[in-house]
Amino acid sequence: MAIEFQYNKTSLQALEKQLKVRQRALPTLKNKESALRLEVKKAKIRAEELDNDLEQQMASYDMMAKLWCEFDSDLVAIKDVHLTRRKLAGVVTPHLEKIEFEVREFSLFTSPVWISDGIEMVKRLATVAIEREVFIEKMHLLEHARKKTTQKVNLYEKVQIPGYQEAVLKIKRFMEDEENLSKAAQKIVKTKKEREESV
Repeated sequence: MAIEFQYNKTSLQALEKQLKVRQRALPTLKNKESALRLEVKKAKIRAEELDNDLEQQMASYDMMAKLWCEFDSDLVAIKDVHLTRRKLAGVVTPHLEKIEFEVREFSLFTSPVWISDGIEMVKRLATVAIEREVFIEKMHLLEHARKKTTQKVNLYEKVQIPGYQEAVLKIKRFMEDEENLSKAAQKIVKTKKEREESV
């Protein structure tokens, strides 16, 4: 990265300030990156657990496949899904508060005996499926933030900090050389004056 600078004290101070800002921010960014990495892992594990749970529940209900033909799919509907927003490692993520189901009235006398249990099964399946989707979304948001943070860490660590350090070093060397040349010129002038006076 080419850092623009001038060979003077003002530019040197500005570069040193930018360098300090990045050096102070780097540990915080690294901590954020590791926290995000951990949260992504937790969300991924939870999503996989819910996925397995959903598959197991679906498999256990397969044996009742013939009964499901009698089940009226209009009996249960999702009325509302209440989500809140929570910050995890500085990233706003969705959090499932509750799911409201709407159960249509049905006759206990004319409906099969297992309908009430079927409604509860559908509610459980829907809850697990929705919770899984929330965790997948959370995982994607956290992963995106982690990638951005990793890019920023790499930018600071591998590009900007070394670039600023190199620029500061160049300015300091230039200013030292300029000072040395100035002192050398003063010595030459002084020596020349002394010779002229002694003659």
